[in-house]
Amino acid sequence: MTNISGTQSAAKLQKTLGLWHIIIIGLAYIQPMTLFDTFGLVSEESNFHVPTSYIFALIAILLTSLSYGHMIRRYPSSGSAYTYAQKSIHPNVGFMVGWSSWLDYLLSPMVNIILAVIYLEALFPDINHWVWVVVLTAFMTGINLRGARFVANFNSMIVFVQLIVIAVFTWMVYSKLQAGFNADGPITAEQRYQLWSLEPFWNELTSVGALITGATLLCFSFTGFDSLSSLAEETKDTEKTLPKAIFLTALIAGIIFIISTYFMQIYFPNNPGSYFQNIAETQPEILMLVGGSLFQAYVLGFAIITVMASGISAHAGVSRLMYVMGRDGVINKKIFGHISPKNYTPSYNIMIVGAVALTAGFMDLDFVISLISFGALTAFSFVNLSVISRYALRDGRTKTAKEILNFVVVPLAGFIAVFALWLEVDQTSLKYGLIWAFGGILYLGYKTKGFKHPAPQHNEFDDK
Repeated sequence: MTNISGTQSAAKLQKTLGLWHIIIIGLAYIQPMTLFDTFGLVSEESNFHVPTSYIFALIAILLTSLSYGHMIRRYPSSGSAYTYAQKSIHPNVGFMVGWSSWLDYLLSPMVNIILAVIYLEALFPDINHWVWVVVLTAFMTGINLRGARFVANFNSMIVFVQLIVIAVFTWMVYSKLQAGFNADGPITAEQRYQLWSLEPFWNELTSVGALITGATLLCFSFTGFDSLSSLAEETKDTEKTLPKAIFLTALIAGIIFIISTYFMQIYFPNNPGSYFQNIAETQPEILMLVGGSLFQAYVLGFAIITVMASGISAHAGVSRLMYVMGRDGVINKKIFGHISPKNYTPSYNIMIVGAVALTAGFMDLDFVISLISFGALTAFSFVNLSVISRYALRDGRTKTAKEILNFVVVPLAGFIAVFALWLEVDQTSLKYGLIWAFGGILYLGYKTKGFKHPAPQHNEFDDK
């Protein structure tokens, strides 16, 4: 048996996950209740068309999910976009995609720590935030050390309760609208947004550029569907189960987001600054305005659990990506390529991600989210390009209309949709993302002896 850990251990990841395990982990990672957190910021950026921005984002995500499905069938590896670009385009391109993806995967657990601390500070303002950072990080790390199946079981009930909370909240908003009231007071015939109108989707204020800007921010909301590909080596019947799970996870989340924010946009029809003190952290105020202090307290208490569930799933995803890059030898194999022989988890990576998450105490939520968008869009772009490179160019799968549709038209449409998001990406995200990428280029130059050799890779697949 191949020694994949770089040590005396021959332990490897175990296939224990079925379809609904994967979907649950994905929904927990996406964390449907994040729609409360992002509503204010996206409403401002999209000119009060949050549901339409979600539609734009969902189209790009679903097209890209089909590309993930194709690549998983060809390369059922936990390396996700890193492996796909490495095997389909070039090992050096794969390294840079993996390096950039760290901005998505590695920082996602940190975002959930920051969100949990925001909620806890709203409930317990006198307790130093570092107490929460340390306790939550330790909890998240401990759960992941138990294994992917344990993560899925832990998240199942949390996802179910999240869906109930969103349903109850949406019903409360609908009831107020049905009674003729929004956040400004009685709804008059002159007001733009009326119940059951199409105005929240499209009206005279609609700007495609603004909608795409909102959609770019909402890529953060969908972050998680793609990380499921990192569970490839722990999924039963990977080639059949995982593509279906990725598509369904994105679709279910998108439907929830669009329906809920449709009613929210009607209830909060104007400048979010007139309703919320901090439009970047709106969940506590939204819950108070719609449900009152008791509802806010209960949901915020539960929201702490939901963001931890999301953080746990994110933690699981990035530790697997690091494992595959370590197994390939592009980063230290003995550390990053290690698998615990007891729980069959990349335990060293899990602890490293936990250590990074501790820096949440220094970070600003907006800044971290902007960096995540850079990493996510990089991965999405190259997964679509990998399908074209692998199937159309290398394998010559363009002989029938079906093959052209699957391996050229759909991935190209996915790439174009993601490229449209790139055009509106936040400048802070672009600046620091490019700085991070430059660091990756320098490291790759060192690793390949001045680019004289390709980046090392694990010979796991037949690439004929």
